[in-house]
Amino acid sequence: MSDIAANYTKEKKVGEGTYAVVYLGKQVKTKKLIAVKEIKTGMFKDGLDMSAIREVKYLLELRHENIISLLDVYSSENGNLNLVLEFLPCDLEVLIKDKNIVFQQADVKSWMLMILRGVHHCHRNYILHRDLKPNNLLISPTGEIKIADFGLARSLGSPGENLTANVVTIWYRAPELLFGSRHYTSSVDVWSVGIIFAELMLRTPYLPGTSDAEQLEVTFRALGTPTEKNWPNVSKLPWYNSLKIYPPPTRNELKNRFIAASGSALDLMISLTQLDPAKRCSCEEALQTVYFTEFPRPTKPKDLPKKSS
Repeated sequence: MSDIAANYTKEKKVGEGTYAVVYLGKQVKTKKLIAVKEIKTGMFKDGLDMSAIREVKYLLELRHENIISLLDVYSSENGNLNLVLEFLPCDLEVLIKDKNIVFQQADVKSWMLMILRGVHHCHRNYILHRDLKPNNLLISPTGEIKIADFGLARSLGSPGENLTANVVTIWYRAPELLFGSRHYTSSVDVWSVGIIFAELMLRTPYLPGTSDAEQLEVTFRALGTPTEKNWPNVSKLPWYNSLKIYPPPTRNELKNRFIAASGSALDLMISLTQLDPAKRCSCEEALQTVYFTEFPRPTKPKDLPKKSS
């Protein structure tokens, strides 16, 4: 057992995926709760999965109050890599699905403020997250949102560099990715934030498709079909094909869809979910909108709704 490993206990398995197991544990000296993500290295011929390397690299680079903290890294006796992370007992998806909890406008504003601050910090460090969704937005015991799971993250490439389009969970995947774009920017994360905003207001997924083809249909039925007129050069994207033309929703239609949204909340959501990535706002621009300064003020994190059970 390494010297570092002796500082931590693993007491209860709380999650397991193909490549990693997550345990709840404690720091031996302080008895403080921590999470340990044990990455199974034996499954890869070179020893370590690329996503594990990315996760360590970016969490070491990105220190911010709205990004999960990596506290330590050590190797187990079996050669597996262990990431010691701050303990975050809940995620935003749990709260959205819990119908015993009532969301106030000020609560949604507070969550959006923290999400945008965290994503902005990634972008100003030239890092794309590429998998933003409610269950990757963890909540600390004091109510702060922390962006987690950097397994698909990567540094923003040089302008001509090819990137994979097969990123982001499908419901939160930007249209340029659905069209197979290999050249994209931080606007793919901005789209995901806009869809999360819609989900916070609706309390149900906004654009739930079951396949790539259905995701395009669901997205364009809700937001209009992209054409050369409203998205120049869209037809040159690899997987673009002639689609059924749906008109973009009128402002009144959006108001009816989001009954509780203020005018400035609608403005922000429209800006975050522009079909043409070049027209989407940046996180910095979003943070400077009227929505965050007008009444009601964002709820203080410690006063935000908690898991009811």
